[in-house]
Amino acid sequence: MAPDGYCWHCGAGQPGFRARLEITTDSGAAGVSDRGLRRGVNADAVALDVVDGWTLGVVCDGVSMSPRAERAARVAAETGLAALAAALRGGVIPEVALVDAALRAGRAVSALAESVHAAPACTYVAGICGQAGIWVGSVGDSRAYWLPDEGPGMVLTEDDTGADEVLTAWLGADADEPVPLIRSYRPRGPGRLLLCTDGLWRYLPTAEALRANLRGSGSLENARSLVGYALDAGGHDNVTALLVRVPEDAVEVVVERGQGGRVVDLADQQV
Repeated sequence: MAPDGYCWHCGAGQPGFRARLEITTDSGAAGVSDRGLRRGVNADAVALDVVDGWTLGVVCDGVSMSPRAERAARVAAETGLAALAAALRGGVIPEVALVDAALRAGRAVSALAESVHAAPACTYVAGICGQAGIWVGSVGDSRAYWLPDEGPGMVLTEDDTGADEVLTAWLGADADEPVPLIRSYRPRGPGRLLLCTDGLWRYLPTAEALRANLRGSGSLENARSLVGYALDAGGHDNVTALLVRVPEDAVEVVVERGQGGRVVDLADQQV
C-alpha cells in the first residue's frame, strides 16, 4: 500500500490500519474488532492478557465527535490492561485494580489533549475472570454481559447516559475524573463474559439475543459470529466483541469491596 492509502498496483483504496483485528489468548479468550460498513476508521480498541491465572480484557470505543478518537481508545485499552496486570501481580484485589486501571486510563487519554476543546475521548469497559469469579468496571456505554450456558444472562454494567442516550461520563480531558461502576459476580455454572461496544449491543441489546447468536464452542468463533451479525444487520458503527470462557467450577456468588468506584453488590441477583 502506498503512503496515500491506495494500492501501488491497482490503484484501489485499501482498508485502514486496524480495520479488522482478531486477538486470542492461551486461556481461550478472544476478541474481534471491525471497522464496520459505514466508518472510515476503526475507533474501537480491544486488549487481552493472562496474568497468574486471571484473564484480563479491556474494550474501548472512541467518541466519534472527538478528535483522534481511535488514538484515545487504543491508549485507554493498552494503559488499562497494563495497569490491571501490574496490580494483580502485586496482590491487589480485582475491584481495587479495576478502579485504579480506569483512573490511569483516563489520565493517559487526557494527556493526549491539546486543550479541553480539542480532547480525544473514549468509553471504557474492563473485565477480570478467574477461579474466584468475574469482576467488571465501566465508564460510558461500552458494556459487559454474563452469558451462562444455561439459564438467563444479564447485563453487568450500567450505561452512563442521559436524555436521548447522550453520554454523561467518558475518558478524556473534557470529562470529570472517571468513577467506574464496579461489579463482582461468581457464576453458579459455566458460561462467558462478553465485553463489547455499542456497535454490537445496539443490534443485540439483551443477553438472550447475544447468546442466541453464539455459533460454536470457541471464543474466537463466537466473537466472529457476534461481529458478523452486526455487520449483516447494517454495520453502521465500529463493532467489537471480546469473550472470556468462565470455567465450570465457578459455582457461587462472591462480593468484594473496592475503593474509589461505585460498587454494586450482586449477591442477591438471581440469574
